[in-house]
Amino acid sequence: IDSQIRSKAAVEQSDAVSPQLPRAWCADSSTHMEDPATALRLTDVKRRLSSPANLDAQKLQMVRAKENKPIPAFDETLPFGKNFSDHMLEVNWDAEGGFSAPRVVPFHKLELDPAAPCLHYGVQCFEGMKAYKDKEGKVRLFRPDMNMKRFNSSCARLALPSFDSTQMLSCLKEFLKTDSMWIPDRDGFSFYLRPTVIATSSTLGVVPPNEALFFIIGCPVGPYFKDGFAPVKIIAESKFRRAWPGGTGDAKVGGNYAPGLLPQRLAQEAGYSQVLWLFGEEDYVTEVGAMNIFVLWKTKEGKTELITAPLDGTILPGVTRDSILALTREWSGGSAMELEVSERPFRMQEVADAAAEGRLIEVFGAGTAAIVAPINGIAYKGSEVAVPCGEDGKAGALAKRLYHALSDIQYGRVPFRDWSVVVE
Repeated sequence: IDSQIRSKAAVEQSDAVSPQLPRAWCADSSTHMEDPATALRLTDVKRRLSSPANLDAQKLQMVRAKENKPIPAFDETLPFGKNFSDHMLEVNWDAEGGFSAPRVVPFHKLELDPAAPCLHYGVQCFEGMKAYKDKEGKVRLFRPDMNMKRFNSSCARLALPSFDSTQMLSCLKEFLKTDSMWIPDRDGFSFYLRPTVIATSSTLGVVPPNEALFFIIGCPVGPYFKDGFAPVKIIAESKFRRAWPGGTGDAKVGGNYAPGLLPQRLAQEAGYSQVLWLFGEEDYVTEVGAMNIFVLWKTKEGKTELITAPLDGTILPGVTRDSILALTREWSGGSAMELEVSERPFRMQEVADAAAEGRLIEVFGAGTAAIVAPINGIAYKGSEVAVPCGEDGKAGALAKRLYHALSDIQYGRVPFRDWSVVVE
């Protein structure tokens, strides 16, 4: 179509007194068009040729910090989410011009219009991922394509712009190369990354934003469990809801987290570490805190089953969740482990019944921060369901195996598919 348009334009302009656009290209000249179908195609081509700019990693600009911050010690005193590296990645977007040239710039505070939609209507979303250093000093990312896919999905849910995942990852890698000295080289330590997008328009009103800022910041973090596994007790929550059908439960948006702060505080005041989110009158199990949850039990038919809630629109499609499902399904395919891996709805009462009948084997949360987090008790309907935690009382055998298997992949010690991506 492009070649036909250029040819048509050349002929018509050569015969015209003035070099005006062919009438077929003009939106208001449809009455002069003899073929409506051709007019529609030409209008679509014109729209494509004048579309906003896409994200382009080749245009990345680098502005290095004049002074570097002191890098914290990579030991057990390292806090989570406080010591950010020297630089950050930024990309502006607006509806008319599209994406600006991406920039790696010194870490700095943001300047926002007080009317920005991210401040009033929660028009923002984010990701959580990590970079690792292997024994050879190479920087690695764990399944970053899945993070970018979910990031794009969250953007779409909030009418924020989508982006080219490959280009965004290329920009991210340049940021990691710039601040590679901030990435710990110790086992169990990593560099936490927080890709974020916020709507930055300067007009009040509940409408899709016409301006946005993408940015990525990072900080070194230590092991989630500093002294080995430490199982926690959780409380099943049936009054407050984390998500509901048709909502944003499957998107990583800030609006999913703020409403959980009060239930979390109430749970801690009652002596529990996290909230187990239930849904519906039948108390279906969904997530625990900000993690996916897995239950290992014997079914009434005698089968060993690993079960987690299905991705029905209310569950966040966790990268660790997907990795656990893939690994256990591969393991169960061999003769060493007979395990049925299921994604289906299940009720909290089923968990309580399994515990009472001696069929409950282990329960654990799963997420980027901890990989797996063992659970040894669940408060439900005024009583506490005791959950086995292996022979040592700290973690079940499956949770331990998953933790070590995923850690080996993340640090490049064991290759598995294309999950560990070297930053080159």
